Amino acid sequence: MVDYHAANNQSSAGGVQTYMEQENDWDRDLLLDPAWEKQQRKTFTAWCNSHLRKAGTQIENIEEDFRDGLKLMLLLEVISGERLPKPERGKMRVHKINNVNKALDFIASKGVKLVSIGAEEIVDGNAKMTLGMIWTIILRFAIQDISVEETSAKEGLLLWCQRKTAPYKNVNVQNFHISWKDGLAFNALIHRHRPDLIDYDSLRKDDPVTNLNNAFEVAEKHLDIPKMLDAEDIVGTLRPDEKAIMTYVSCFYHAFSGAQKAETAANRICKVLAVNQENEQMMEDYEKLASDLLEWIRRTIPWLENRTQEKTVNDMQAKQEDFRDYRCVHKPPKVQEKCQLEISFNTLQTKLRLSNRPAFMPSEGRMVSDINGAWHTLEGAEKGYEEWILSEIRRLERLEHLAEKFHQKAAIHESWTDGKEAMLTQKDYETSTLSEVKALLRKHEAFESDLAAHQDRVEQIAAIAQELNELDYYDSASVNARCQKICDQWDVLGALTQSRKESLERTEKQLESIDELYLEYAKRAAPFNNWMEGAMEDLQDMFIVHNIEEIQGLITAHEQFKSTLSEANKEREAIQSIQAEVQKIAQSNGIKLSGANPYTTITPESIDSKWEKAMAMVPLRDNALQEELNKQNSNDTLRAKFATQANAVGAYIQDKMEEIGRISIEMNGTLEDQLTNLKEYQTNIMSYMPEINKLEGFHQLIQEALIFDNQYTSYTMEHLRVGWEQLLTTIARTINEVENQILTRDAKGISQEQLYEYRASFNHFDKDHSGALMAEEFKACLISLGYDVENDKQGDSEFARIMGIVDPNGSGAVTFQAFIDFMSTETTDTDTADQVIASFKILAADKNYITAEELRRELPPDQAEYCIARMAPYAGPDAVPGALDYMSFSTALYGESDL
Repeated sequence: MVDYHAANNQSSAGGVQTYMEQENDWDRDLLLDPAWEKQQRKTFTAWCNSHLRKAGTQIENIEEDFRDGLKLMLLLEVISGERLPKPERGKMRVHKINNVNKALDFIASKGVKLVSIGAEEIVDGNAKMTLGMIWTIILRFAIQDISVEETSAKEGLLLWCQRKTAPYKNVNVQNFHISWKDGLAFNALIHRHRPDLIDYDSLRKDDPVTNLNNAFEVAEKHLDIPKMLDAEDIVGTLRPDEKAIMTYVSCFYHAFSGAQKAETAANRICKVLAVNQENEQMMEDYEKLASDLLEWIRRTIPWLENRTQEKTVNDMQAKQEDFRDYRCVHKPPKVQEKCQLEISFNTLQTKLRLSNRPAFMPSEGRMVSDINGAWHTLEGAEKGYEEWILSEIRRLERLEHLAEKFHQKAAIHESWTDGKEAMLTQKDYETSTLSEVKALLRKHEAFESDLAAHQDRVEQIAAIAQELNELDYYDSASVNARCQKICDQWDVLGALTQSRKESLERTEKQLESIDELYLEYAKRAAPFNNWMEGAMEDLQDMFIVHNIEEIQGLITAHEQFKSTLSEANKEREAIQSIQAEVQKIAQSNGIKLSGANPYTTITPESIDSKWEKAMAMVPLRDNALQEELNKQNSNDTLRAKFATQANAVGAYIQDKMEEIGRISIEMNGTLEDQLTNLKEYQTNIMSYMPEINKLEGFHQLIQEALIFDNQYTSYTMEHLRVGWEQLLTTIARTINEVENQILTRDAKGISQEQLYEYRASFNHFDKDHSGALMAEEFKACLISLGYDVENDKQGDSEFARIMGIVDPNGSGAVTFQAFIDFMSTETTDTDTADQVIASFKILAADKNYITAEELRRELPPDQAEYCIARMAPYAGPDAVPGALDYMSFSTALYGESDL
């Protein structure tokens, strides 16, 4: 029911008196009309009982039951909400008159001028005066405070009825008597506010009794409006009583005005809850996206930090291909997710500021800064992993080259040492002649020379094995075993050589015949033979170069080698001439040679054979060096192509980074135009992507060619990838800033002209075009906009307050977004916790708590359950079972406390 106490306190005494003088200008003689008197008795009695029942009582006869003044005083206390003086309980006439006077005095204190109504007439049961007094009370406490478009009382109530029934057929409310006689106006009022209670289309204008009874019964059953008239009394009267109809209609007004307030309150709560639910969903989406991205980074970094070594170059190149696949396939979507995460975070913070909510603080470890830190760690791991792969490929190439060289030299050495132990341990000198012994001695001297010549090869074999161990060659065990076997055998050969020499020297005195020519041949043939073997080793030696200078150095060395072939051929011919001289002397002296040269196993045939092989290897070596030169020239062409494209891409990225910086400061036109231009600019930037892909293609060719340096450019692919990602991220952030400004403008109702003014003021004082104002620049900007922040105590205090809003972190700089948020907050209004509490209080019928049933009745199902799940139990002194605390819930919505 209506809170009359609140309504009474809003009226002024002068206005009430003037109004009452007009309303009391009623024809009291009309009360003598039996039909009207009957209608007023019934209506006023029902109206009084609708209030008296709150105090647990009622009246039966309106002029009899008010005679002692007790129920009259009780009625006034109920409808006013105030306490009257204590009534007198005596039965004497004077006691009754005093009680009635107390009631009449109270009515007069409310600014009501009572005309010709005295306590004696009420005590005497004067029906005319009693009904007039009740009408005066109804006017003051039920009708007077009705106001529609600055009209009040009767005119306001009539205007309200006309507006509510205007859409309905056969209803034309012009007064409070004839217009209500057919009952359609009563039904139209109910249907307008509660269409679920009335089937208006089924009503007929020619059946007023049915229409009136339907409206009165529905009002009594569903709207808590007691039945104040009988349909037959209204229909049977030519002109129904105006005061009875006004009294009845005023009850409908008060019943429906409370429902309208509840609807308004429910709508406000729905709006606030919808914003909160949307924000919570965005927070959940951010948390999930951040968690997924961090989890991907967490899984990826260990893979990038894995330094498990492979055994072959092919295995490492497979890892390099996996890394290239990660760079081109797996990482780009994550770059987009990271950018989208930052945009979502900024949009959410903007929406929270616009709806007067506290800023969103992601879970620990999921801040944008945390994600950026994890991303930085990921990129560091990427760089380290790529460098490691390239380093490992170089190391394995070097190892394979050294291993092949080791086995080649070891095979040559083992071939040379084959049979040497047996030769050194034989006892042939014991049965030889002196000349044979001398020959054996000379042969042994030649062998020692040969042995000394092979010392370098053994040392090279040991050095290569040592380097393979230092480079962690996977098959070091077999290399070490083979090297150890060669060294042990070399020591044995040295010891056996020394032993045989001592034996020969003991028998040297007995042996005189020495063939000097054989000896000379042997001495010269052995070094020459070793030289040829060394030359063939060099001609077959593998080489690895990385630039033109290195291959040109090898070609130069090879040309120097070829320049010595003429002298070598002369030496070969000289050695062959020694053997020819032996044959000549033998023939000329009739000497029969016993066989081969006793001092060496190197025959002229073997020298010629090796010479021919060596000469055949020279053009092969020429071809190999020329092919490598061609390869290096091709690599140099690749370097130049990559450098040309990289220099162009680098300059493009630099120009566009500077250009987007200027655009973000000098943007003109509406925010929608700026957004459209920025997106077109973004599309234009993305059209450059084929050039990036072209550069990636050159980079892939360079990596496949194992090119590790480039003297033609200072750019690396990594630097350009980072620059390109920064350019795309900067454009996306600029677009997001404009979108947030549009959100701010639309949510705060800021005009385009205000935004232009704010942007112009901000840019004017942003002298260095940094996109932020320092403290003194921001103060000058505020002064230009009319803020009193001059250098005095009050101005300094106001400026400190404003800086606390726009720069809560104390960085000393104010961004344009913070400036716009502050200006929009200064010029617009938003929902507050107090407004939401007031709305809940209306739904709770002024109680300090609310029940689940009331929430489900007034709010949509999903939002009602949202509130019930989050409201704490009410613990106040007036708590009842199931009471919920809506006050702490409302303040928690705005961050003032925890749910």
